[in-house]
This record gives sequence, C-alpha cells and structure tokens, in this order.
Amino acid sequence: MTLATAPMDETERALRTDLAACYRVFHLLGWTELIYNHITLRLPGPDRHFLINPFGLHYSEVTASNLVKIDLEGKIVSPSTHPVNPAGFTLHSAIHAGVAGAHCVMHTHTNAGSAVACSAQGLSWDNFYSAQLHGRVSTHDFEGITVHAEEGPRVVNSIDGRNVLILRNHGLLTWGATIEEAFAYLWTAQRACEIQVMGAALGPTRPIPEPVLEKCARDALQFDPKYGSGRDGFDAMVRLVDSIDSAYRDLD
Repeated sequence: MTLATAPMDETERALRTDLAACYRVFHLLGWTELIYNHITLRLPGPDRHFLINPFGLHYSEVTASNLVKIDLEGKIVSPSTHPVNPAGFTLHSAIHAGVAGAHCVMHTHTNAGSAVACSAQGLSWDNFYSAQLHGRVSTHDFEGITVHAEEGPRVVNSIDGRNVLILRNHGLLTWGATIEEAFAYLWTAQRACEIQVMGAALGPTRPIPEPVLEKCARDALQFDPKYGSGRDGFDAMVRLVDSIDSAYRDLD
C-alpha cells in the first residue's frame, strides 16, 4: 500500500514506543493468542486515528515502527506493509468512538479470563483482586466473531462507563485514558480470574461482605489518577522488557 508519508511528531513517536512496549509486556506475561487479539491506542488530534498491531505478527515482533495507523473505519492512513485484522478495528474503533476517555483498549483471550467469561457465574466477588474491581465490571453477551459493525453500539452500551468488560463466552477487555490505566485494570482482572479458577478446584469459596467489597474498591488507588493510574507498575514491566530486548523501540 502506497501512502504519502507525513512527518511523525514527537507525541506520536512517544506513543508508538509506549504501545510497542505494551505488546512486549503482554508477551512476557503470556497474554498472547498466536497473532490475534489487540491493544489499540488513540492518537491526539481531530482525525481520531489510532494505532493497532500489524496482522500476522506475534506480539514479540511488534515494534514502534510497524504499528499501523488507521481511522475509525479501519482504513490504513500511514504507510504500512501489513494489513489489520477486521475483528480488531471493528470492536476497538466502536469503543474509541463511543466511550469518552477510552484512548487505550486492550483485549485478551487468556486461559483464566476466557474460562471465567464462559462460566455461568461470571466473575466472582470473593477474592482480593475481584474485590478491587467491585462496581467497575460489566458484561456483554456473545454475538460471534466481532467483525460486524452493528455490534459496536451494543458493546458500548454494555460497557456503561465501566473500565472492565467481560465478553461472555469470549474473553476480557479493558479501556483507559492511558496505556497504564487500561493495563492496571487488565492486570487486576486477570489476577482475579486466575485466583477464581484455581480456587474453584478447592471447593466453595468464602464470600466477601458487600460493605467490604465497596471499601476495597474505594481503596484500590492504582486506578486513581492522583496516584498515577497504574504508571509505576507498567513502567516496572517496561524496564523488565528493556533488560531483555529493547529493539521494539526502533523507529525507522
């Protein structure tokens, strides 16, 4: 695909590097699904463009340079030798367009997350991590592979202002104003699902009283902008990635 090359400003360069780092963090944590799933990041400006991973590459191959810039219709708007996955831009663009503040959207098919999404009870409010998400989680019923634009408004309606969306029979999705905020929500949701799946093997779990759940959610300061909205935790993971391989930072 041949497109005119516009100069890349420093903001886009920095965001490309942060997003590429996030893909490597997911790889390190094992939150990958072959060449599938997506982390998208909206770029500042009136055009409402966002960055998405090139379809066909593993997360460990994503770099700041090969991230693809597309518009809300999935049209590639900067030079790229890679296509994008329709299931990625259809779901993510609906959220970027329809949820105020959803500048970063993350979606995974981890074992624990998908198992909880498939369970009849959904996420249980009986462990340290799910308690922190009390009042922050919504669900969306499974409608098949997310390649149909008409599902987008229903996904936005299901989100209902909450930062964690359990896609029933499917997987987990989170969004945030920044990469680190969306990551903080996803990491917490993933841990909640892991504990739930492991705890189920031991039999009935101990319920947490509603007042305690509410208190835990209020005290979960990792989601609060005053405390960095997860920046410290995300930065720690990026430093770990850099200690292994920092080639993802390369910008042509």
